[in-house]
Amino acid sequence: MRSRQGHSPQLQDLCRIIGDGSCAAVSFDVFDTVLWRRVPRPADVFGLLGGRLRRAEVCPPWLGDAAFRRMRIDAEREARRCRGSLGSEVSLFDIWRRMPLSLFGGMELEELVQAEVEFEHALTVVDLDIASVADLARKECIPVVLVSDTYFTEDQLSYLLTRPELESLEGVRVFRSHAHGVNKADGLWPVVLNELGLRPEQLVHVGDDRRADHKVPGALGIRAVHYRKGGSGFGELLEREHRDTDLLGSFDPLLDPEHGDFGLTSLRAKILQAGARHDTTPEGAAWRYGAAVLGPVLTGFAEWVARTAHDAGTPVVWCPMREGELLAAMVNEAARVRGLAVEAKPLWLSRHVTSMAIVDSADRQSLAALIGRGYRLSVREVLDMLGLRPGEVPCLAHMLDTILDNGHTVDRVCDALTETPNLRNRLATTTAASRGRLVTALRGCGALDQPELVLVDLGWAGTTQRQLAQALRLAGVDVQVSGLYLATHEGASQVHMAGLRLESYLSQAGQPAEVALPAARSPEVLEQSVNATCGSLIDYSDDGQPILGPWVDDPRQTAQRHAVRDGVLSFQQMWNRYAENSTWNCPELSGSASRQLGTILARALRAPTADEAALFGGWRHEDNFGSSVITHLLPEDLVAALPYLSPGGLEELDMRDAFWPRLIAASDTRLAAAAHALDTGLLDADVFEPSISPCETRLRWRTPGGSWHDGVRRPVRINHNGLSFARLVLHEHDVAEVALAIPGRPAIVRVDWIEAKVFVAGRNVPSVLRWDTAEDIASLVMAECVYLGGNVVEFESPHSALWLPLAARSGGPVSSAQISIGFAMLPRSMSRLEPRIPPAARVARLAQRARAEYRDRGLVGLVAGAGRIFSRRLAGVR
Repeated sequence: MRSRQGHSPQLQDLCRIIGDGSCAAVSFDVFDTVLWRRVPRPADVFGLLGGRLRRAEVCPPWLGDAAFRRMRIDAEREARRCRGSLGSEVSLFDIWRRMPLSLFGGMELEELVQAEVEFEHALTVVDLDIASVADLARKECIPVVLVSDTYFTEDQLSYLLTRPELESLEGVRVFRSHAHGVNKADGLWPVVLNELGLRPEQLVHVGDDRRADHKVPGALGIRAVHYRKGGSGFGELLEREHRDTDLLGSFDPLLDPEHGDFGLTSLRAKILQAGARHDTTPEGAAWRYGAAVLGPVLTGFAEWVARTAHDAGTPVVWCPMREGELLAAMVNEAARVRGLAVEAKPLWLSRHVTSMAIVDSADRQSLAALIGRGYRLSVREVLDMLGLRPGEVPCLAHMLDTILDNGHTVDRVCDALTETPNLRNRLATTTAASRGRLVTALRGCGALDQPELVLVDLGWAGTTQRQLAQALRLAGVDVQVSGLYLATHEGASQVHMAGLRLESYLSQAGQPAEVALPAARSPEVLEQSVNATCGSLIDYSDDGQPILGPWVDDPRQTAQRHAVRDGVLSFQQMWNRYAENSTWNCPELSGSASRQLGTILARALRAPTADEAALFGGWRHEDNFGSSVITHLLPEDLVAALPYLSPGGLEELDMRDAFWPRLIAASDTRLAAAAHALDTGLLDADVFEPSISPCETRLRWRTPGGSWHDGVRRPVRINHNGLSFARLVLHEHDVAEVALAIPGRPAIVRVDWIEAKVFVAGRNVPSVLRWDTAEDIASLVMAECVYLGGNVVEFESPHSALWLPLAARSGGPVSSAQISIGFAMLPRSMSRLEPRIPPAARVARLAQRARAEYRDRGLVGLVAGAGRIFSRRLAGVR
């Protein structure tokens, strides 16, 4: 008897009933119960059938798959309508008689019907769990019958059910709706009970349809087992993946002509049905995400890696940690099931250690690239990374806590680190030693034993591969470094330009863009789910052992990450079960299935659900490049800005501002719907732009010496609430204040809040400055603006601006700033001929400004503010 390990709770109960002899007979529905199809929707079989007939030159070349699908649906509907008093049940012959047979090259009706039956046989798969229950019933001498709403004749249905896995169903009675002229929902069940001579309670029925297989027989007293596949949230998942085809009512062009969807829809539904995590806890939601989203994607990737390496004659592939633990296990399992001569091994390797190994002390640019790549690195962390003590670089000793957050500071630090021969020699020695430890580590684990070292990783730009190849070349090691990746963006072209082999499964060097862009923009949830729960690799010991950075354990996030991984492995286990035990020639996912799996991943990243936002929003992300900074996937400041955000503004956010912008949108159903409408072309981005142009938020910044400089610009967008949001990032040295031309044109603006996160030289913690009250707004310097009272300001020209005194408020010149603005705007005519709104009393505004000066800096600030007001009045600035 087959193992019942993967049974759903419903089938486990049924097995107990059968084992106890507590029923007189068991009945099964046929389609989506005993057999399931390798398409998302049953009607998709018709589209694939049309393609097969066209390729066989049976139907004309101008009749596309979608058109054939529609025609076949209409023929069935017409055949049922024309039955009249005979009822709506029809046979497949009745349906094909309604098709325009003249289109099919003179083929006979019987031949066309048989072609559909043959194709149904090719696309249907035996449900192994149901087959094992039927085996158990036969062993326990419990009669089994089949009850099906179907247009197939007895012989046709017998042909579809003749499979080695269904030996226990040979010779069983079959009750077909077509044979009895009535379906399960409208009268077939009394026929079944009467012919079996059973009372309702003696029969147990298993089927997937809520009404026909559960509600109707249950009302008669039949013990009905609702074999509902999918579970909570599965319908929403399928909707986002097939939203375009459902919207058009057409055939999904991503389906493979022979394999349909490779069974991915049905198997995901089965794993969610049979899985142990049906609870509503975050861990349960994490397991389901792993099983239904990441599981299929990574299962396909593992099969592709194993097949690609096998065909290339590569016996061993290396999976860099921390992703390597899971990826290696999945590749090895795929190779075992498919009989491929490939072994995957984890390898301690990281972008950080390869970056250290290629720094050239004679090339100041390579040092700047190393330092500049880190996020919010301090001078202290840079010195520690390079093995230097503060006393060895005395000119930096006073700024150890300074954050390297702008190019000017990075350049100065690089100058300091390379200005003397001694420091250049120390740097060269450090780099050579780092490279030597890297080579020792790789030799020690056998990674350099072959002429080619093949890395297997998630991907993105292939930076580690390119840097490792350079490090080995500098070390005089003649080993070619190749890479097999899940997905890579356009940055991977640098690897190709270096003459290195780089292959990708879902997207290569940015194509197809609809997969590459979401994966590259929001890779963190995938990385976090795959990573082992340990610190990242920061160095090796002299004997090549890995030295890991600190890992701050968050028990909640760790439990959820483990649950995602368990879900991933559960899907692969089910997929491999069918690959090993089913007579269905289970195709590998290494080929055209990548298109469908790419859609699954891309849609999950572009349209996360509200439940997924709740799950992943609190996850933390480590920088893993020398810095100890930890950030959240869903930043709290952007959650507060949600009412002001628009789809275009989401896409403009820097990755450090929001690792997963669409996770923010998922918290607001209207924002998520607007983002989807833009993705699918239902809306143009101009819908969220003011009709009067130009209209953009502009930033200028001033040094303490009084020099003004242009900064970034952002287009003004107006969201579904009529509100606007702008975020402007400044990475410059020695900033005293900034000027914000919020609308960039004449307009009346309600400034709801302004927030500035600023770094001051010598501090490694940002200061957060806010202006969000009427008093705050009134206290600001206004250039070519009119204060109208409260938090309302009229901007008179494109250059009108509010000045933010960043240095005065934070206590020193600023080295970087992130400025966010929430506002509402009413554009005014550029002609300035409209009636003017009276300004607020100037005395009241000056009093509010004085209070703000006194609050921030006391009596000294009040006196200084008065002086500034006098000088600005002389210059014509309000």
